[in-house]
Amino acid sequence: MIKKLFLLGAISISFISFAQQQKISIVPSVGYAWRIAETASGLSKAEKDYVKGLKNGLHFDISAYYNLRNIGLGVKFSHFNASSNGFLFGYNNNGMPVSIPVTTKDNITFVGPSLMYSNYNEPTKHKLFFDVAIGVISYTTKTADIKGTGSNLGLDAGVGYQYEVSKNFLIGPKLSVTAGTLNKMTFNGRTVDFGNDQKEGLTRVSLSAAATFRF
Repeated sequence: MIKKLFLLGAISISFISFAQQQKISIVPSVGYAWRIAETASGLSKAEKDYVKGLKNGLHFDISAYYNLRNIGLGVKFSHFNASSNGFLFGYNNNGMPVSIPVTTKDNITFVGPSLMYSNYNEPTKHKLFFDVAIGVISYTTKTADIKGTGSNLGLDAGVGYQYEVSKNFLIGPKLSVTAGTLNKMTFNGRTVDFGNDQKEGLTRVSLSAAATFRF
């Protein structure tokens, strides 16, 4: 009888210890991002300003992890969008110069399996984490009736600092990089292959506020 009580006590302590560990981490972040690919040469000032408007915009990502001590295994999704309005100059059929109002909207998404390392389980209020994911990066751009799409293998990596507000909630800044390049795109059903010096660079750097919810 005494042995059974000791065994039951040991099982109970192990179960309580397991229950106190936060096995699931949900990490959303929102901030601003900058695309770092070089602007094509030979553009006019108006064209450069127009392209510049598409190089920065809102960044959002969310990841979910199952925690094994300091390692988290999970999945990440990130999204970037930007838009630009302006006037581009050209010539009509009579050879007369004209200005045309245009608006372009860009969206870049990434999704893939992710790995995170953190000191969430360490006895300190100051937490650090690093995550890296490899998956599919997709790009959609639309100007008037012209829509372009493309996708390729991409990478997303980030590092952050967080303060432990409570056992289940942390918050702090995060710096991340999302990288990818398109060798071809489809425009209104027509596929266009890019040359080595014409590839669409999707790499961006983002600065965000990241929260972690632990369960």
